[in-house]
Amino acid sequence: MNGFAHSAIGFGVGFAIAETSAASPFETVLLISAGSLSALVPDLDINGKLTNRMTLPHQFLKTITTVAGCLIIYLTLTHVLQIEMWQGIGLGVALIGTAQWISKRFMLSITGMLIIAAGLFISKIWLTLFGAYVLIASFLSHRTYTHSLLGLGTFACIAWLFSRDMNMNDLFFACSFGYASHLLADMRWVPGNKKGIKLFLPLSKKSF
Repeated sequence: MNGFAHSAIGFGVGFAIAETSAASPFETVLLISAGSLSALVPDLDINGKLTNRMTLPHQFLKTITTVAGCLIIYLTLTHVLQIEMWQGIGLGVALIGTAQWISKRFMLSITGMLIIAAGLFISKIWLTLFGAYVLIASFLSHRTYTHSLLGLGTFACIAWLFSRDMNMNDLFFACSFGYASHLLADMRWVPGNKKGIKLFLPLSKKSF
């Protein structure tokens, strides 16, 4: 199932929670947004819609890094930079080499680190934990731990801390149920999902 469909289901989840809790217009918008975005979170383990929204274009960073490496080599060879030639050339080559490794997953890892730093800076545990979630997800294979009960439980804990910080209990349900809707929609009982998800990782690799 694609990201738009997952987001639409999460939208419906958030709207249903808002309706059942008689939420105000502002709270309704917040719950719908939380449900819609949370429904995309499991796909942080792949280059999906949420990954693209959370990171800078990796091609841009790759180009900038490559140009910087070439420029350092040129400035070293023309003696503009007052450093040893082998150091300048080495630094330039290192930057060019690093650029070849820059990808959307690399950008997602950097984003996770920045979120962790932001959470620590403003003393928000839920934000720090979410940053850790993003960082770990950037190293995982698709439809593994983020698509398991372990992933759901981890995200639910983050959602609980977030809802407490916002003093809005319904946010916990919007986030958790939005996330859970993604897992349900990716299960094998849905037409087109031959692969399914390994719901009980790491205890079992059986697909559902």
